[in-house]
Amino acid sequence: MSALLILAGTGEARELAGVLHGRGVPVVSSLAGRVAAPRLPLGEVRVGGFGGPEGLERWLVEHDVFAVVDATHPFAARMSASAFEACGRAGVPLLRLERPGWVERPGDRWVWVDDVAAAAEAVDRLGRRALLALGRQEVSRFAGVESTWFLIRSVGRPDPPLPPRHRLLLDRGPFTVSGELALLDEHRIDVVVTRDSGGDQTVAKLDAAREGGLPVIVVRRPPRPETAAVTTVVEAAAWASARADGAAVPDESSPTGPWDLNRAGGRTSDG
Repeated sequence: MSALLILAGTGEARELAGVLHGRGVPVVSSLAGRVAAPRLPLGEVRVGGFGGPEGLERWLVEHDVFAVVDATHPFAARMSASAFEACGRAGVPLLRLERPGWVERPGDRWVWVDDVAAAAEAVDRLGRRALLALGRQEVSRFAGVESTWFLIRSVGRPDPPLPPRHRLLLDRGPFTVSGELALLDEHRIDVVVTRDSGGDQTVAKLDAAREGGLPVIVVRRPPRPETAAVTTVVEAAAWASARADGAAVPDESSPTGPWDLNRAGGRTSDG
C-alpha cells in the first residue's frame, strides 16, 4: 500500500502524523532512534537509519512512497541532505516542514555564531557558569573548555567526552519562564548556550536570560538544500493530502500555496 513518509523527531512531525492519520492518509513516521523513550506519533512508526541517501532511495521505491515530508529537527542537516538526494533520484515529491527560527527582542544580548565549535570558543569570554542546552550530541565539543562550569541540560545522556566541570540535568520541555529563572538563579548561571531551534517548547530560557540580562550564545542553523518548504503543520497537511488524493498542488507563486519557506516568512536573516 502506498504511503507518505514523514522524517520525524519533532513535535511538528507528531502533530502532522496525527492530522493525516485522522484524515485516513497512510503515513509512516521514521525516527532516528537516538532518544531512549521518544514520544511516538500516531500511525506506523519505523526506527533507525536508512543507510545514507542510497538506502533511503531504495526504501522509498520498495515501500511505494508517494511523497516525503522532512520534518526533522532544524539541525538535522545530514538527514535533510539525504532526503533531498534520495527523493530526487527516486522521483518522489519532497516538502520541508521547518518551524521558524527565534527572533531577537529588545533587551536580548545574543551572540550569533556559525557552529558549535565557535560557541565553545566564545563561551569562556562571556561567562564562567553556563547553561548548555543544545542537544546531547553536541556537548562533547565543549570537553576542552576548562575555565567554565556547565549545567548540561539534555533529554538523553550526552555522548562523551564531557567538559571537566559540569552537572548533568536530564529534562524535557516545555519549560516555563519562572522555572528557567529559578534554574538560572539556583546555579548562578551567567551565560546561556543554545541553538536556533525555534518553537515554543524551549524558548523560555531566552525569555529568562533577557529578564536576567544574561548573554546568550546562539548557534545559527546549518544550510539546507533548496526545496519546497512550509512553516506550519496546516500547510504541510494540505500539501500531503493533495498528494494523497492525486490533486494538483498549488504553484509556488500562488498566494494560496506558500510552499516556499522564505516567502512564507519562516526564515530570518540569522536563521
